[in-house]
Amino acid sequence: MDHMTFLVGVVIVTALAFDFTNGFHDTANAMATSIATGALRPRIAVLISGVLNVAGAFLSTAVAKTISGGIVDDKLVTPGMIFAGLIGAILWNLTTWLLGLPSSSSHALFGGLIGAVWVGAGQHGVNFEKVIEKVIVPAFASPVVAGIAALAATYLAYRLTAGGRKSSVDRGFRFGQIASASLVSLAHGTNDAQKTMGVITLTLVSVGALGQDTGPPLWVIGSSGLAIGLGTYLGGWRIIRTMGRGLTDIRPPQGFAAESAAATVILTSAHLGFALSTTQVCSGSIIGAGLGRKPARVRWRTAGRMTVAWCVTLPAAGCVGALASVVVRYGGTIGTAAIAVAAATAAAFIIFLSRRNPVTSRNVNNDRAVTIRTTTIKANV
Repeated sequence: MDHMTFLVGVVIVTALAFDFTNGFHDTANAMATSIATGALRPRIAVLISGVLNVAGAFLSTAVAKTISGGIVDDKLVTPGMIFAGLIGAILWNLTTWLLGLPSSSSHALFGGLIGAVWVGAGQHGVNFEKVIEKVIVPAFASPVVAGIAALAATYLAYRLTAGGRKSSVDRGFRFGQIASASLVSLAHGTNDAQKTMGVITLTLVSVGALGQDTGPPLWVIGSSGLAIGLGTYLGGWRIIRTMGRGLTDIRPPQGFAAESAAATVILTSAHLGFALSTTQVCSGSIIGAGLGRKPARVRWRTAGRMTVAWCVTLPAAGCVGALASVVVRYGGTIGTAAIAVAAATAAAFIIFLSRRNPVTSRNVNNDRAVTIRTTTIKANV
């Protein structure tokens, strides 16, 4: 087996590993509010989400094409650069998962790729206009749009049901949440699974196995969908807790409004080929839902920590990707193997640390177990 064949195989395996971490990292996007309100039991929630993530992977390939032929120049990219970028994304996903911070898996991937390609091919290897158009602008706009939509939907939901019995209203919205959370899961599979499809397709294009501007083959779509679905089913309980209990006290009407707003924004962006962060969209919608209920309750300290993580994600993953790219470039097969071993060791250490304070489906809704310090701000809206 020559070096290039070996490297392509390593990249595909690493891309699916990233897809797996994306799944458990982003399970909270779809199911945190439904679990927090009791609309779905935790294990049932992640099972539904996992299945629908797989189904969503087959709905569109617009985002995959953005990655495989958009943010970086596929004529200059090599499998080694892609591998290095994926390592940066995986390590950042695991770090933020350990901290219980809902950061962006999408931006971790983009940052890793940009850092690796910039070092490996030079500044002209990155299409910065596409990065701004397809990544940066949606990153700022999408959580705001989702938040405003969720705020309006929450306010309207409470106004329309003001005369109803609270128990009956909550029960009705819990049933509604089953549908809205399922739609978010489907949208997540449509948006996020495509990012791995795009990475694998970019790898195959870079070695001439596929023609330029070619969409992902069926086996790439299927394997990417299965990887993210499996990761989703295992459940990122730490981040589910933060989004479901750490940002605001979610009630069923708010959960339904937040999920509906998030699903609409994600599906629209996937259709347009915007590779946005579903984490940012869902976090924005949860904050909007918190502000839409009187009295408004949002834990701004937690929101602030998440915002810092969002801002740091792309450059942090980019630095790791750049460093890994240098080692792979000059170390060849040995360098690639060394990076893989180092990354696996770091991942094992992070998992070991997580077991010191485990969060599972049994204690995910336990308020006393929340480890992120929060401050509650109350305001009348």
